[in-house]
Amino acid sequence: MKLNAQICGEEVELAIKQGAERVTAVFDGGRSLEVVVRGLGDGEYLILDGFRTYHCRVETSPGGLSNLTVFVQNRSYEVQISDPKRLRSSEGERGHAQGEARILAPMPGKVVRVLLSVGAQVEAGTGILVVEAMKMQNEMKSPRAGTVTQLSAKPGDTVNAGDVLAVIE
Repeated sequence: MKLNAQICGEEVELAIKQGAERVTAVFDGGRSLEVVVRGLGDGEYLILDGFRTYHCRVETSPGGLSNLTVFVQNRSYEVQISDPKRLRSSEGERGHAQGEARILAPMPGKVVRVLLSVGAQVEAGTGILVVEAMKMQNEMKSPRAGTVTQLSAKPGDTVNAGDVLAVIE
């Protein structure tokens, strides 16, 4: 998966590959880092880099899931993440005010919770389902008010980036 990140104001292109426990990140097509990541729950992780161990906590900033504050040991880092594929597809998302709004998986992951059922009335920002990717849980929210007309995933399903998870009309 390829992402754009701004870490403490510095632009970086990331290519991330996730195995069972190992995560490999390649920065700007060059420098590579492979670590073991273990989730401790509630946004906390243990990162093992060779013989070094780091305690990490990730908090979602007011701007949403793409704006994060990452605490590693006793330092904090402001991180903004964007998915270039999602940015390209956002041109079609301007039509959410009318017609249908499709909720897409932002990256490969696993559906851990479905919060609503078909027929539920929602407001903009209402959580629809939760996808876990890279040991982080991401709540997929409705981009507008309407009715849930389709749910394409259930807990335990594996999804790919761009898969339609739900439709709001």
